[in-house]
Amino acid sequence: MSEWVKVGSRSEILPGEFKVVWDGDVPIAVYNIDGALYAIEDICTHDGGELAGGDVHGFEVECPRHGARFDLRDGAVTRAPAYEPIASFPVREENGVIWTRDDR
Repeated sequence: MSEWVKVGSRSEILPGEFKVVWDGDVPIAVYNIDGALYAIEDICTHDGGELAGGDVHGFEVECPRHGARFDLRDGAVTRAPAYEPIASFPVREENGVIWTRDDR
């Protein structure tokens, strides 16, 4: 299990924004949805493309390449062409600093 990775301050990820950080060779996208923070692996299980930058619909991120959607809260697939969920990761906030990690 990895150590916690610093994402940044709360002011760097305002509601509706995201930031991508790396835990070793794993890209993690951290999203701020109405003040709540969610972290997912930034790799579409359909074709390996990046998810960050795709449209966000409520709690779902849409892959910009082929339109698959994933729930930011738990990584579940909500729309094909993907069928495998993505990994979701813990997020913690201490003294205004946001942290995440690949806890698999």
